[in-house]
Order: sequence, then structure tokens, then C-alpha cells
Amino acid sequence: MLQNTGKLGGCTIFITGASRGIGKAIALKAARDGANVVIAAKTADPHPKLPGTIYTAAAEIEAAGGKALPCIVDVRDEKQINEAVEQAVEKFGAYTMAKYGMSMCVLGMAEEFKGSIAVNALWPKTAIQTAAMDMLGGSGIGKQCRKVEIMADAAYAILKKPTSFTGQFVIDEDILKKEGIKEFDVYAVEPGHPLLPDFFLDQQPEDLAKQMEEHGATPAFKSGKADSAATGPISDMFNIIRGILSPDIVKTTGAVYRFDLSGEHAGVWYIDLKNDAGSAGSGDPPAKADVVMTLDSADFIKMFGGRLKPTMAFMSGKLKIKGDMGLAIKLEKMMAMMKSKL
Repeated sequence: MLQNTGKLGGCTIFITGASRGIGKAIALKAARDGANVVIAAKTADPHPKLPGTIYTAAAEIEAAGGKALPCIVDVRDEKQINEAVEQAVEKFGAYTMAKYGMSMCVLGMAEEFKGSIAVNALWPKTAIQTAAMDMLGGSGIGKQCRKVEIMADAAYAILKKPTSFTGQFVIDEDILKKEGIKEFDVYAVEPGHPLLPDFFLDQQPEDLAKQMEEHGATPAFKSGKADSAATGPISDMFNIIRGILSPDIVKTTGAVYRFDLSGEHAGVWYIDLKNDAGSAGSGDPPAKADVVMTLDSADFIKMFGGRLKPTMAFMSGKLKIKGDMGLAIKLEKMMAMMKSKL
């Protein structure tokens, strides 16, 4: 495992979701260096099924050698976020680093704060055993996972780098290999057991479900059967999309998108915002896709209908993106235009 160097001593780290799981593991890793940790999470009172609160996490952080500031924060509440930041500044003087849950913000924020604050995204290569994973994978999922400590070590490796290391989408195992870590069984819940790939990496939901079942887990999700009919709510949505296509959107976007939909209205659809005046329809795109989005057809309808934010869909695992993340973000402009048409 990656050894602490003391480099984060005196630094202040604002961590969302630090009352348990990966967030708390990162907090404890930084605390061993003597860091100040702002624990921004919703759980103030004990949960009947989930372990830990912001106050129990604070006690563990201080026992590990750090200083803690527990703050009740729902990240959907801007007021609570601002209040937590103000408390952090008042108690610690400033906050210099942050762990953000939305990696789609990384590219823009890295450019905006270049030279002063580094902004990076960290993803696990394999499934990590947390309360959320236990609920998603059911019984037997734990032995296919790694422990939260691998994410803590990977985050530590990022945090001790200079601010010039920014705008990166980092995989935990990759950065630890660069740090000289060769033995990864120490991070496994059950050393030697086959590991489940992380849901955000390039593996289809059907393959993930099959692998989970092969090794004794009972997945709480299943993809639906393909539906080849080009009629229904997806077709209606694409009629609206075709109605707002214009040379201006094509010029400002410059990308081809493919949508692999599962569920009740499964199928392959595309939006070409790169060639001629643009086009959209069912089947494979006329040119190679720059971005491939995989999601349930019901979530596609919600997303393009303005009832599901793409960032939330991505972070919750409902949306998987393969390709250029910057171009994926550009598609939100079209979604905003569609709200007035619905």
C-alpha cells in the first residue's frame, strides 16, 4: 500500500460524502498526514442500515492525527454548500483542495483554475465494496470488490502532486502503478478472487450482470431485451430533435453521438452534429461516433425531456459515456433547447 509522506500536513481538504465508504477512507488517509478535513455529508444521525455519521467520522479523523470539521451538507442544496465553505474558511483559514463527485466538471474547472487549483477525476478500475455496492450487487458481491483503501491511496497520490497535474481522468490502479505499487491483492476483499470491473468503465451492463451472477452475486439491475421497432416515445423524441437541428448547432458542436438504449424501447440511435446541416435517427450513425452513450430508454427520455440532469445520470451509473467527455458536455446545449419544444 502507498505510504504516507506527511506532505498533506496543514492542508485543508473538503470532502463530500466523507461519513463512510470511499470518502471517509480518503479523509483518514489525509488525516494521517495531519491534514484538516471538512466532512461534508448528509448523515448527522445514525442510519438504521448504513454505518457512520459526520460526527463518528470526525472522531476517527482526529484519532488518526488530523483535524476535522463535520458539516451537514446535501450537495443539491447550494446554501448548505456555501455555509460549509464559510465554516471551513473560518476554522482553517482556507480550503485548498476539494474532491468533486462530478467528473464532467473537470475539464472546464481545470482550465478555469489553471495555475492555482488542480481539478482531477478519480475512478476505480474495479468495483469497490461500499454500502452502495452491497445494495446494488446484493449478496455475494463483496468478494468481487476491492477495499476503499485503494481509492484513498490513489487520491493521496493525486493530492500530493503539484497543481500542474490537472484536468486528468485518473484510474486508481494506473496511478498507483506509477507510484511503484506492484502488489494489489492487499486491496482485495478476497485476495485471488476475480474482480468486477467498475460500472463506469468500458463494459456493457449485460456483461457486468453476467459476471456478478457467475461469482455468486445477485445484481439489482438487468437490461431489457432489444426492441427493433422505431416507433414510440424514443421516435417521438427524435422527431423533436430533428426539428431543432440547424447549421449553427452543427458548427458550435462538431460531434457525432451514438445512443445504445436498453429497457422497454431498446435500440441504437444517433445524432450527427458534425456533418452538413446535421441529422438524427435510428441505427448506426453515418460517420464514426465521437461519443457513445449507453443508458436505459426511460432515462434517455427523462434526460432529453429535462427531467434528469446528464451529470446526475452519469454519476449515478444510469449513463455510461465512452469517448470525448468535452463533446459529451456540449450535447447539453441541445437538451436545453428541447425544453421549450416539449
